[in-house]
Amino acid sequence: MAKDTLRILAIGAHPDDCDFKVAGMAVLYVGKGHRVKFVSLTNGDAGHFAIGGGPLAKRRRKEAMAAARIAGIEYEVFDIHNGSLEPSLENRLRVVGLIREFRPDLVITHRPNDYHPDHRYTSQLVQDAAYTVTVPNVLALTPHMDKNPVVAYMADDFKKPCPFAADVAVAIDSVYDTKMRMLACHESQVFEWLPFNYGVSDVPADAAGRLKWLKAQEASRNARVADRFRPLLKKLHGAAKGAKAKYAEALEICEYGSPVTKESFRRLFPFFGK
Repeated sequence: MAKDTLRILAIGAHPDDCDFKVAGMAVLYVGKGHRVKFVSLTNGDAGHFAIGGGPLAKRRRKEAMAAARIAGIEYEVFDIHNGSLEPSLENRLRVVGLIREFRPDLVITHRPNDYHPDHRYTSQLVQDAAYTVTVPNVLALTPHMDKNPVVAYMADDFKKPCPFAADVAVAIDSVYDTKMRMLACHESQVFEWLPFNYGVSDVPADAAGRLKWLKAQEASRNARVADRFRPLLKKLHGAAKGAKAKYAEALEICEYGSPVTKESFRRLFPFFGK
């Protein structure tokens, strides 16, 4: 691997969280020769209305691996029950080990204020691990990192106690179709569980119809990010491209990771030219 290759580690609570939030960025990173890994801290074994437990966990891991193949990324699913993640010392050390073993330049995760306890505790575990990854005598048999990685939050719409404040906004129009194909791999979620949970009954039965339906469902979500952070898109991509972008993903830098300088920003987010 080239010395200037970035290592991007996205840590979500469930096997589709990172795909919804940063799959577009992941594809863009891979297209530039960088290494990306998605991790789910739970196995997703409660996320369905008809099946659960071991069969669902195995199915969701299989779905995650299919999405990974489309993007050219790595994917790992921890075997912790969906809905049972706790910000315990044991889990913190698992996250410390995960980060140390991958040695990322950038770690992406949920924000700490969120409706789902698994999301909140994933965020807390990453925050608690952030500095600890540099402490040699914590998890002493796993080589420590010399430098704390940069940590960033995935975008959300929650307002209290404070709203998401984007530091990075990336146009994903060129990879939007690839992102949708990744999401379509999570069949148990996007075509079954989430429509059931939201009371949606118009999901097509055929694969082509389903993909078209999914693109329509997700268009507003991804467009809303672009519209919400339009000034930042224009600033980073330039006025013309920023104004034209239909779809975007965004990140907020977490102060618990390494600080971001102008130089490190350009290296970590190689999407914007000079």
